[in-house]
Amino acid sequence: MTALPETMTAIAIAAPGGPDVLIPVTRPTPHAGTGEVVIKVAAAGVNRPDVFQREGHYAPPPGASDLPGLEVAGTVVAVGLGAHNLEVGDRVCALLAGGGYAEYCAAPAVQCLPIPSGLSFEEAAAIPETFFTVWTNLVDRARFEPGKSVLIHGGTSGIGTTAIQLVKALGGRAFATAGGQDKARACEKLGAERGIDYKTEDFVKIAKDLTQGRGVDIIIDMVGGDYVQRNIQAAAIDGVIVSIAFLHGSKIELDLSQVMRKRLTLTGSTLRPRSVEEKGAIAHDLAARVWPLLQSGAVKPVLYRTYPLKDASDAHRLMESSTHIGKIVLVTGA
Repeated sequence: MTALPETMTAIAIAAPGGPDVLIPVTRPTPHAGTGEVVIKVAAAGVNRPDVFQREGHYAPPPGASDLPGLEVAGTVVAVGLGAHNLEVGDRVCALLAGGGYAEYCAAPAVQCLPIPSGLSFEEAAAIPETFFTVWTNLVDRARFEPGKSVLIHGGTSGIGTTAIQLVKALGGRAFATAGGQDKARACEKLGAERGIDYKTEDFVKIAKDLTQGRGVDIIIDMVGGDYVQRNIQAAAIDGVIVSIAFLHGSKIELDLSQVMRKRLTLTGSTLRPRSVEEKGAIAHDLAARVWPLLQSGAVKPVLYRTYPLKDASDAHRLMESSTHIGKIVLVTGA
């Protein structure tokens, strides 16, 4: 264990509200509990759930840090009892339940993974939240197998850019919606067979055309609301529709007759409230199945822009503008 400072700089949420409520504060440096490590944070990913938390709509789970930030990359500086297979000095990226917007954070050792060779801290910080989310929903929930077709909404988001690459790398057919022709073409550069501009094109018609009328096997949906019934129309018989967010609202009116006729599975999940053991199991699968793809460069995080930690409010403004393609990351200067 290296000597740690008693205090650190972090970004806190002063009160629910807009980006300006994100303020620098001085906090005690965390300690490594049983099964945990302390990471000196070099970079922290910015995600849509951070925005929801800032607005007061997504409280941290019990026992988690009240600071925003669900993923980091950095160097292990302290190792707690029972934190096996990690040592001081290891370069890791980690999934957190909170606390990433800081110079130091504590993380369960089983939620830490080695930084793939050739990736910077900034790139590595863009991995955990999206890769954990995509893997558990695509493989665990939707039962993805090679050859299946997958429609991904929000194709240029962090989730979308990850899902497109993973589907292609694992032998599937990826289609993606995005806002505007430029974004649709960006999806295709990442490996989507077809990027669909939802502003001017009908994703239901295009999905059916691309699959000779049968529809797509899996739909990854972060929109909800009015998209749900259209997803049902676009889905193939025995298709799976996975809800991971609901930007258009969580309450809908649903025609169940189509669900029954097509034998559809409507499912979904959240990641943050799940147990350390469950997240550790996802990390184990990622290490076995996805880390080789990251090591080889077949899949890589798409980094759009970095900001200094103190400018977290500007990073949130960019996130809310939805003009970015890929991930936004904060850097501490560590």
